Amino acid sequence: MGKFYITIAIPYVNGKPHLGHALEYFQADTIRRFHQINGDETLLLSGADENALKNVQAAEKEGIPTQEFLDRNSNVFREAFVKLGVNLDVFQRGSDQQKHWPGVQKLWQLCFENGDIYKKSYEGLYCVGCESFKTPEELTEDGLCKEHLKKPELVKEENYFFRLSKYQQQLIDLIESNTLKIIPDNKRQETLSFVKSGLEDFSVSRSKTRAKGVGVPVPNDPEQVMYVWFDALTIYMTGVGFGTDEEKYQTWWPADLHIIGKDINRFHTVYWPAMLMSAKLALPKQVLIHSFINAPGGVKMSKSLGNVIDPFAMSQEYGLEALRYYLLSQIPLSEDGEMSLDRFKEVYNADLANGLGNLVSRVAKLCEMTKYEQMATTDRSTKHLMSIDPYLQAMKSYKLNEACTFIWQKIAVLDKYIVEAKPWDLIKTEDPRLRSILSHLVNELQEIGILLAPILPETSSKIEQVFKGPGIKSGVSLFPRLKKD
Repeated sequence: MGKFYITIAIPYVNGKPHLGHALEYFQADTIRRFHQINGDETLLLSGADENALKNVQAAEKEGIPTQEFLDRNSNVFREAFVKLGVNLDVFQRGSDQQKHWPGVQKLWQLCFENGDIYKKSYEGLYCVGCESFKTPEELTEDGLCKEHLKKPELVKEENYFFRLSKYQQQLIDLIESNTLKIIPDNKRQETLSFVKSGLEDFSVSRSKTRAKGVGVPVPNDPEQVMYVWFDALTIYMTGVGFGTDEEKYQTWWPADLHIIGKDINRFHTVYWPAMLMSAKLALPKQVLIHSFINAPGGVKMSKSLGNVIDPFAMSQEYGLEALRYYLLSQIPLSEDGEMSLDRFKEVYNADLANGLGNLVSRVAKLCEMTKYEQMATTDRSTKHLMSIDPYLQAMKSYKLNEACTFIWQKIAVLDKYIVEAKPWDLIKTEDPRLRSILSHLVNELQEIGILLAPILPETSSKIEQVFKGPGIKSGVSLFPRLKKD
């Protein structure tokens, strides 16, 4: 038995959890369950990026104290995991002065002692939305941030900087050798291209005045607080004891997998490993980078366009597993995916209601009518009837949509088998071949239930209960068909 430590991106808490968060949570939970089934001890961590200027501004806009704002909004994100059925082991907050701040200051001190943190005056364009400085090349022709479409602030002050440029070749070597594995390959190539274009040192602090007093204090300089990324990325380590619990830290670090969105690729695959190399600490093993979910036609979801899909409302109306299936099966890893209510219903009816749900109902009804008894009880060690290598390869490479495709190919094969075997006709004549046919169908469905365990855990459990025997009875459909509007 090994260990597998997974982290989910640490979100700013100035907004609310959205569909992209749900995708990331489901991906992490599926990967974790797969490792648990295979005997690994796992830990899943996320948290709240609280020491950001955008959080301060959002609190001011509401007219409430910053800490009150952080407490309320961080709890919203913590509860989101519960609502989406994801069991989180650690939720580490950036404002936690007992469990987080000591580790951040320890990392700073290690980098400082290695000569990689220095102070200088700086003037640049700062995007509050991205919490980063922007070069002219990173802006639109109108001088706007390409992500937030807002004009960055011109900031001039004396800050501490990290010697990122010192680690350019080491980063290239790490990525090209897959010592730091970046998935998928197109995101890996983006990172390599950025690093090879030349790295510049970046700011790792801001004045306490501009930060409005919020942030982790810089050791030995009370007028400076740490820049949000130096602080927030360290949550991946402080959440497992860095700076406070050495035994726990040694047990879990390094992370086996960081799961993030493509908009924060650079911070995780360039800045973060450079900081860790400076501190002479172990690097994460893999970074999985997913793309965005858009409305049809690649249109960005926004409240102004009225095309935002609320994952919590969707799960309440159509079921948590139905939402989970759509996001895991329909959103590709390397490219942006699309979602609309119409498309969701189409996939639900085709794959879940008419596909899996109908197959389970038909076979269970056949077994009930013939008083078929399943003698072997299903368990997670059931021998698979056919090679599941494509499924295992897809799961191990985090191509969860391809793992779903494999399972639904099996469902299609079983549907075809039923059509050709015609068990309904054999019932009338009490044909002795019927038991063999039913045995094959039940065993295949048990296997499908096992393969679904990390992807759709509740559905997997229901299939197991239906066919575990000895007597098999039909019941309520797993996924009732949705009516057209």
